Amino acid sequence: MHDQQLIARRKATLAPTYQNFFDEPLHLVRGSGTRLWDAAGRQYLDCYNNVVSVGHCHPHVVDALCKQAATLNTHTRYLHAGIVELGEMLVDKMPGDIDCCVFTCTGSEANDLATQIARHVTGNQGIVVTEASYHGVSELTRRLSTHSYPPEHRPDWLAVIEPPNLYRGPYHRDDPKAGEKYLQLARRALDGLEQRGYKPAAVMIDLVWDSNGPLSPPSDYVLGLCAEIRKRGGLVIADEVQSGYCRSGQNWWRSDFYALQPDILTCGKPMGAGHPLSLMATSREIANNYSRQYHYFNTFGGNPVSAAVGKAVIEVIDNDGLLQNAQETGAYLEAGLRKLAERHPLIGDVQGCGLFWGLDMVSDPDTREPLSEQQMRHLGSLIVEQGVITGTSGRYDQILKLRPPLVFSQTDADTALMAIDNALQELNA
Repeated sequence: MHDQQLIARRKATLAPTYQNFFDEPLHLVRGSGTRLWDAAGRQYLDCYNNVVSVGHCHPHVVDALCKQAATLNTHTRYLHAGIVELGEMLVDKMPGDIDCCVFTCTGSEANDLATQIARHVTGNQGIVVTEASYHGVSELTRRLSTHSYPPEHRPDWLAVIEPPNLYRGPYHRDDPKAGEKYLQLARRALDGLEQRGYKPAAVMIDLVWDSNGPLSPPSDYVLGLCAEIRKRGGLVIADEVQSGYCRSGQNWWRSDFYALQPDILTCGKPMGAGHPLSLMATSREIANNYSRQYHYFNTFGGNPVSAAVGKAVIEVIDNDGLLQNAQETGAYLEAGLRKLAERHPLIGDVQGCGLFWGLDMVSDPDTREPLSEQQMRHLGSLIVEQGVITGTSGRYDQILKLRPPLVFSQTDADTALMAIDNALQELNA
């Protein structure tokens, strides 16, 4: 089918909330590992899709899905070993005292449930998030996603704090007191929340600050913020939808990198390698407290097919050494990105970890004026013309985002670096 015909049918059938990447939308029809193919047979390197955490169409995951789908798929009100085995595998990897799982289908559902639980357990209603955050699309989690709607529509129970951006924020990495200064900004926001009549039930913290970068915060910031929340009676919700499942290359969870023991941990996208599977995990004490009054049931969350897929993904990560690969290939990619930044003034800053990197793109390195949304879209399109798929994020949509599957290799990194190099030369010509 001609792409223009498909675009016309899409516009006629789907709501305008659906959007496409790039100047010319990609018509993808097949994937394998880190590679994707379009309808014309052209191959692309995928540097963006962390959802397929162990690579597109991994045979072990596909086999597990097909076998279970051909055997049984039902809900969790019947006994089935699959969900128990998946829970045991995850609890064995959890930080701190977390030992209890609730399975859902999306990160939005997991974060929504985590917020409900925090409010019930603490008796407080206030929630703390960072500016330009993203935590989901339910009515509740959309309110927590400050990137998604105008500031004047924020509810009084929401405290919005400045993200710890050491390049674009008010305090930079050359300031030895930057961490404490960002904490002071957070304390002021919390004071404002309490002055409006709300105590914090929880802070929901994306530990790579995906919608802002990613970011590499001051070393004392994360634990300091969490201590402040707990001092005021709130819980810590680690939103590991983006940062979990070995993405940082250092630990299974980003919480472990900071020696943080969250009260609640959520995850989603990478758990099913493309299959809708997510998680809200907490301590038995917190789970029991909530369950004494409320019952939670999700028809599809933790079904036998999802559980089989979730188990297969963990097996691939562990058996194929993908945590080590994220560390080694991530370090190789970082070195290449920093060399690119030395050659291209359009790259204002490089931040990230493991297999999650962001290039803060600027039109002027002195003023740090970000590239416009239109310029970033065109840059992504130029990189696609080189056969590499990237993404964007950031407070001003100025971040070129690299977040490939965990099977990404050093050869893949070379391909990506060359494509970005060529695209920047053409953009700047």
